Amino acid sequence: MKKLLFALALAAAVTSPTARAETYQIAVIPKGSTHEFWKSIHAGAVKAERELNAAGKDTVHIIWQGPLKEDDREQQVQVVENFIGRHVSAIVLAPLDRKALVGPVETAVRGKIPVIIVDSALDSKAQASYIATDNKEGGRIAARNLGKFMGGKGNAILLRYQVGSASTEEREEGFLEVMKKDFPAIKLISTDQHAGATRDSAKRVAETLLNRFGREVNGIFASNESSASGMLLALRDAGLAGGKVKFVAFDAGEMPLDGLKKGDVEGFVIQDPLRMGYLGVKTAVAVLHGEKVETSIDTGVGFVTRENMNDPAIADLIVPPLDRYLK
Repeated sequence: MKKLLFALALAAAVTSPTARAETYQIAVIPKGSTHEFWKSIHAGAVKAERELNAAGKDTVHIIWQGPLKEDDREQQVQVVENFIGRHVSAIVLAPLDRKALVGPVETAVRGKIPVIIVDSALDSKAQASYIATDNKEGGRIAARNLGKFMGGKGNAILLRYQVGSASTEEREEGFLEVMKKDFPAIKLISTDQHAGATRDSAKRVAETLLNRFGREVNGIFASNESSASGMLLALRDAGLAGGKVKFVAFDAGEMPLDGLKKGDVEGFVIQDPLRMGYLGVKTAVAVLHGEKVETSIDTGVGFVTRENMNDPAIADLIVPPLDRYLK
């Protein structure tokens, strides 16, 4: 009888919700940490962590760590490898390079550590899910709007970000696709210059472009926050801001928003990085529970102008509630 009672008690312990509860450590690895975009991803991850813990089924701890510089592929590889060595429960990763991070990600998955890719694509099928903006469509949106602002004619410059960054390469591809197809009277006078990982490097490249093309350029597209900020500074220094050159950016941030308000930026493509970080963590936990998840999740994309920037739905994307999650 005592043996039977013990067996029943053991079975109840194994099948009870309390016994099934798990503690998960989820590494969230951005491309960098300084840009507002990555702070929003961090905030979204914290939001998911809080919701999951409040639900009471599992205990979830996110570990936020990325490379110090947004062009340091080797350091990001090392961060991933270190988390594999610690055998975290899952990894949410925004890969700096679509090829360089393939090996570490596939190593993690072989080690039974599921990986969720966010923001920027990876040349692998090992990840459980890819959560991001439709970046190519974002580039198309930028081109349609820049072409309209330019009146369908004139000379335009594309300022790229950096080689190997899948998200920005897709934006640039979408931009060029629409400009060439829909605006044949707009001449693309520079499309091969890369801004680099920081605002300062972007400003230097932008200054060189404006020194060469400043008298003939009518429109510019910069494909991420730091390249847009550097270009904005260079336009102001060259006396070409204030609508003299129609400027379209990609991503919200303090400087693009300031430029929009002052009339130096015509508009910018907006993403939802907070939702990206949120869904990254939630999807990782779903995979750990053995649930089926979508292999690709589109987090949406839009375009901000001075006319719609105060719309409630847009305002929260422009200035996400970071203080609510990152205090």
